[in-house]
Amino acid sequence: MQTDDAKLKGLAAPSNLSMNQTLEGHSGSVQVVTWNEHFQKLTTSDQNGLIIVWMLYKGSWYEEMINNRNKSVVRSMSWNADGQKICIVYEDGAVIVGSVDGNRIWGKELKGIQLCHVAWSPDSKILLFGMANGEIHLYDNQGSFIVKMVLSCLVNVTGPLSIAGMHWYPGSKGYVEPDCPCLAICFDNGRCQIMRHENDENPVLIDTGMSVVSIQWNHCGSVLAVAGCQRITNQDKDINIVQFYTPFGEHLRTLKVPGKQMSAVSWEGGGLRIGLAVDSFIYFANIRPDYKWGYCSNTVVYAYTRPDRPEYCVVFWDTKNNEKFVKYVKSLISVTTCGDFCILATKADENHLQYVLVLCNSIGTPLDSKYIDIVPMFVTMTKTHVIAASKEAFYVWQYRVAKKLTALEINQLLRTRKEGRERMFHIDDVPSGTGEGLMDFSRALVPTRDLICSITASDRVFIVARESGTVHRYSLPNMGLVQKYSMSCRAYQMCLNCNSSRLAIIDISGVLTFLDLEARYTDNAGQQIIGEHLNFERKDVWDMKWANDNPDLFAMMEKTRMYVFRNLDPEEPIQTSGYICNFEDLEIKSVLLDELLKDPEHPNKDYIINFEIRSLRDSRALIEKVGIEDASQFIEDNPHPRLWRLLAEAALQKLDLPTTEQAFVRCKDYQGIEFVKRLGNLQSEPMKQAEVSAYFGRFEEAERMYLDMDRRDLAISLRIKLGDWFRVLQLLRTGSGDSDDALLEQAYNAIGDYFADRQKWVNAVQYYVQGRNQERLAECYYMLEDYDGLEILANSLPENNKLLPDIARMFVTVGMCEQAVAAFLKCNMPKAAVDACMHLNQWNKAVELAKNHNMKEIGSLLAKYASHLLEKNKTLDAIELYRKANHFLEAAKLLFQIADEEAKKRTKPLRVKKLYVLAALLVEQYHTHVKNTQKGKLQGKQTEATSAIAGLLEEDSLSDNRIVDNPWRGAEAYHFFLLAQRQLYEGYVDAAMRTALHLRDYEDIIPAVEIYSLVALCGCANRDFGTSSKAFIKLESLALSPEQRQQYEDLALEIFTKHSPKDSRKADGEVFPEGGEGKLPTCIASGRPITDYQFWMCSVCKHGVQDREIAVYSFCPLCHSSIS
Repeated sequence: MQTDDAKLKGLAAPSNLSMNQTLEGHSGSVQVVTWNEHFQKLTTSDQNGLIIVWMLYKGSWYEEMINNRNKSVVRSMSWNADGQKICIVYEDGAVIVGSVDGNRIWGKELKGIQLCHVAWSPDSKILLFGMANGEIHLYDNQGSFIVKMVLSCLVNVTGPLSIAGMHWYPGSKGYVEPDCPCLAICFDNGRCQIMRHENDENPVLIDTGMSVVSIQWNHCGSVLAVAGCQRITNQDKDINIVQFYTPFGEHLRTLKVPGKQMSAVSWEGGGLRIGLAVDSFIYFANIRPDYKWGYCSNTVVYAYTRPDRPEYCVVFWDTKNNEKFVKYVKSLISVTTCGDFCILATKADENHLQYVLVLCNSIGTPLDSKYIDIVPMFVTMTKTHVIAASKEAFYVWQYRVAKKLTALEINQLLRTRKEGRERMFHIDDVPSGTGEGLMDFSRALVPTRDLICSITASDRVFIVARESGTVHRYSLPNMGLVQKYSMSCRAYQMCLNCNSSRLAIIDISGVLTFLDLEARYTDNAGQQIIGEHLNFERKDVWDMKWANDNPDLFAMMEKTRMYVFRNLDPEEPIQTSGYICNFEDLEIKSVLLDELLKDPEHPNKDYIINFEIRSLRDSRALIEKVGIEDASQFIEDNPHPRLWRLLAEAALQKLDLPTTEQAFVRCKDYQGIEFVKRLGNLQSEPMKQAEVSAYFGRFEEAERMYLDMDRRDLAISLRIKLGDWFRVLQLLRTGSGDSDDALLEQAYNAIGDYFADRQKWVNAVQYYVQGRNQERLAECYYMLEDYDGLEILANSLPENNKLLPDIARMFVTVGMCEQAVAAFLKCNMPKAAVDACMHLNQWNKAVELAKNHNMKEIGSLLAKYASHLLEKNKTLDAIELYRKANHFLEAAKLLFQIADEEAKKRTKPLRVKKLYVLAALLVEQYHTHVKNTQKGKLQGKQTEATSAIAGLLEEDSLSDNRIVDNPWRGAEAYHFFLLAQRQLYEGYVDAAMRTALHLRDYEDIIPAVEIYSLVALCGCANRDFGTSSKAFIKLESLALSPEQRQQYEDLALEIFTKHSPKDSRKADGEVFPEGGEGKLPTCIASGRPITDYQFWMCSVCKHGVQDREIAVYSFCPLCHSSIS
């Protein structure tokens, strides 16, 4: 048996005291002892008040500091959470706080108070002082009194009492759940309260029913040990006991201790042992924590708390590949595993009393979950069902796991919550198994006298144990109550064997017994009874597991030994303290959880131990020492598939094929039988040896043998089977053969895949290029964002290659329109090319493509998109869209609309002018575009004049005449409006007057009131009172209200009583002479009519400027195009 020391880790390790040294220095009896974990120092005090701090130096303990106040005796000492400060309290009320290096920080005398206990808060801001009269006072860390603590546990208690212990767990290893009670205060009368913080108004109250002498939290605040003695009711004597509680006051276990008087209790640093001071002895007891853990498909699932996070950290450790997956779970209650799956039971949230059962696979991915309204205190699962029980009721969920479904399909499955998949039963119900158990959670809240204390299930049977010892047996899956059995113990843990014929029960005091569920016997009254207690009992048992493949075989853990039983007969024990994961094929897999949870973030394969049971060890020894013949006879007498497999493998090593075949037949290994047949057909001995080496996984050896036989092809095919393509490539390069080229390509591509799977795209590209794998090459270029490489690849592909559309779509996703279009056109997909252009807003390209490929729907698409933009009030985006698509007229119409709206809003005139100019420029672009398209259509057929006429006719048929014929009208109006005002302000009043008079032609664009107000103003300024008077008459006729008209009249009266309404110049007609063909053109720089025959004309807006004026301009005054 493997008994090397590596296996004897944890509690099972030979336990000698690591050190035994008498510390000399005290002259009186030592009364107070405290340990500083951070600095590894021991502080002691004796009956004379002498305090000594001890430290370890070169393997021995020495006095580091000594202090004696000589006035009073020390009653209690406490180090704070980080070990930096110690608080010492004396019986006479003196308090001293000192630092770890021996300096006094402060001292205080609390007058008239007898102190006996002290404790620091986890953050070191508060001190609790316990008084001799049982009161507890809170002080801050400078010694100022804050408040007296409310002791809820002492309500209705009379008579004298004293504090037995105060311990405030500092949270150094995290908390069991957020806001967990951590301050324990216990009195000698057995009353105890556990508080979340010093002012907790609703603490957990416990009445331990014993006389308490000492209390202490374990290392992670999950268990409180309360030590003392209890009076036995029918005998007149006390017994020493230790009670263990959770922070929520639930009782876990009771430990009875021999001896007369227990005086103290203390936990070992890792929480796996407890030390008890009884009389003149120290007793040690091993603690087997009830870890939250499980084992499913080679994965150990375990949970632990961390100080930096409020949640539980649940680790899924794949022991086969040594990989771990971490999941953080709030308020975890339990972990349950079966087969390949695991159930995490958790609290839904703080505010709702709901709980969640989450079904996960072996890497922690949630597959399904159910919300329930009962506390899942006990959870068990089979391959088809999850059963959760509270103290009064149980919930049954027939879970389904989707095999190879997509995420979408899984979601759909989750939505269809089928009736009958979930059922709910009260423990007092008597279900017949015909469809009862509707989901009524209110039924679960009905109280019962006999509570549930444990549950277990197999594929066919579900067992519930109650506190009285009654055991219910239900059938699965229909949940009918089949039988009730009565036991004389209260079950803590139960387990069914593989054929559900026997039930193992470990009770709350660690006694293992068995119940045969099928046995029938007649009792003394002649009644036939089903279910028999087997005559078997083991004490101090803390774990057991049945074999998965033999109903009579089980392993159990007793103290620090593992026993294997066959038909209730034990084999010799094995020293170990592991928790049993799995028992099958005559092998027990066990995990050293104690070691694992010392450093849970770095699980080590050494913590998983495999034990072989005796028959397997004996068979192996026989084969090795005696030979296959005798071993075969022994296995015949003790048959088991695992033993036959052992024999088969041994015979195969020696190439004893008949024995191998027979053994494979006995263990029903069909592949093994086929392998033996194949070996039989091989002629050469070395070939057989090589095949056997490969069968046993000795691949290097097999490959060497193949190469020695000059069978490189077999070595290569072996490596291909193993997926070791790097080695395949090496082998291919060492020789030459006919099929090597195809194989080389395959190897290059496989290695490319290897790198691509690990997202090493640069390496993958090199191999894909050599393997000529264009498809994966495109993917790599895309992932590397090497779009040049992708473009070169696309250009190198032949037309209509199936890869081109994919490459084109890749270009579309990154906005590379030109390359995408080229790729789509190369594979003859013009429609997709147009869609890509539209998607990327390249509408002019889209329109061009649509026209080239005679596609009709582009116009409607354009209109649809534009209307969509207009609906969203994105008019400027719609204009830009039309402009890009060469639909200049539609863009111009929209821009004219905007200009008109802005004009109505009385916006700045310059802004309005700019809008009209933009609109007019679009119309000019439209003219140019129409001409060019007509030229293209009629190329070489007709003269230029004909094409111009054709263009004009097309314009006429398409357009809104007002916009096309006179696009610059709006721009002119606002141009003269601005020009007049500019001239007026600059003092050129005559020029301003002339310009203002032009505005009379634009009443449809600029409000008439504004025009005539400006004319009146310029008239007065230019002393043309006649013109001004006419403008006033017009204004009075335009007035909207009588008040307004009155204002105009008053102003006119005021002006024209002083000045006669006559012009100082010639009449209007003479100012603006008519040209031979009607009106003369107007200079847009000065507002004067152009009388010369030579003047400058803008090539864009076709407006003129007098030659003498244009010299000062670089841009056209109206349309702002540059003057060439």
